[in-house]
Amino acid sequence: MAAKRLTVAIGKSFFENNRKEFMKAIGDDIAVVLYAGRPDRMSADNDYRFLPDRNFYYLTGVEDHDTALIMCSKEGSIELRLYVPEKDSLKERWHGKRKTHEEYSEISGIGLDDIRDLEQLEEDVFKVIQDKSVLIGYDGSSVKQVSKEFVAEALKNRTSEELTDVQKTLTTMRMVKKDCEIEAIRKAAKLTEEAVDELKKIVKPGMSEHDMFMKLEYEMGRRGVMIPAFGTIVAVAENSFYLHHDVPDHSVVKAGDIVQLDLGGRVDGYCADISRALFIGTSDDEVKEAHKKSLHELIRKLRKEAFGFIRPGVTLKELNVHMRGFVFTWLKNEGLIQMKSNEDANGDNIVSDYYWHNTSHHMGLDVHDTSFREEPLREGNCLAVEPGVYIKEWGIGFRIEDDVLVTANGCELLSSGNDDLEVL
Repeated sequence: MAAKRLTVAIGKSFFENNRKEFMKAIGDDIAVVLYAGRPDRMSADNDYRFLPDRNFYYLTGVEDHDTALIMCSKEGSIELRLYVPEKDSLKERWHGKRKTHEEYSEISGIGLDDIRDLEQLEEDVFKVIQDKSVLIGYDGSSVKQVSKEFVAEALKNRTSEELTDVQKTLTTMRMVKKDCEIEAIRKAAKLTEEAVDELKKIVKPGMSEHDMFMKLEYEMGRRGVMIPAFGTIVAVAENSFYLHHDVPDHSVVKAGDIVQLDLGGRVDGYCADISRALFIGTSDDEVKEAHKKSLHELIRKLRKEAFGFIRPGVTLKELNVHMRGFVFTWLKNEGLIQMKSNEDANGDNIVSDYYWHNTSHHMGLDVHDTSFREEPLREGNCLAVEPGVYIKEWGIGFRIEDDVLVTANGCELLSSGNDDLEVL
């Protein structure tokens, strides 16, 4: 039986409201040009699967490559123009069906009169650049080459003072999630955990990282995830000491191993970020088994501490300091460090030898979503929370990660929060 595809169907009103909020924030006498981007080449005659620029998607809902948006606020009125590939039966024969203007209008909420064929874009961009009565807005955070080319072209005719980067405005907007965005992340987390549950049914000693990787990718794919939130991580035993071990090798699970999973699906463009540690049977090494249980209990306590600490007004830096203090005490009690403070004589952080990565990060349209990390948390922020401890002396280390919403008084789980010790 095919898996049910989890979608939220974020409607065009979401993108319409985003554009209104954005144009109100940037003020008058400005023309903003944004691009979805071009597909990256994989070979001489093939491209990688395309993911549009995230800010472009946030304002349009359009996911097709070679599309663009011009928004102009001038003399109190706002003009929108969306540029899309024209219908061409010959090109469609070779490269696939193209949407009609009506379909683009239904997705974006932009009126039919404001949707133009892509062939008109170059001329209209030139007019924008030549119009000295408006500032030129661009997205300096875009990773798309066509966006960088636009800035370079604009600077041939305009001074740098006549250009303005709109990324701060868009980041501020994207950091506080609306209800439909939160629901998308919640459903992305659900399908991600369903994929993990399917793997649990079959994982056993003798399976390779590659076997497990393909099972997870398949289970997410059959739920509609064509592009995961990031490269799926399956790390057997000491491979967990390589945090972004996203190219599986043929390491084989043995009884007593821990398998680190880190993966995320997408729903309507929004990412989940889930980490689980699978305990595969038990070994004959009693010390190792005791260390595994001790570390698992620590991770559970760290998660409880983090969930209790997160609330509006605190910063991610304050969260990290709090968590590192907790880990420092545990390391001393376990005899792994002898220092009286968290810094040695050179001022180096001792805990960082065991607590490698930050506890949390913003998430949304990107798994590490655009944010101002130094700012205090606000209600509506969505975070991945992933305390992890890695102990070389014991040969084990892992993290357990869930996704949360910052609420008025604390935080709320968007994923299951399951951190039970389950020996498979």
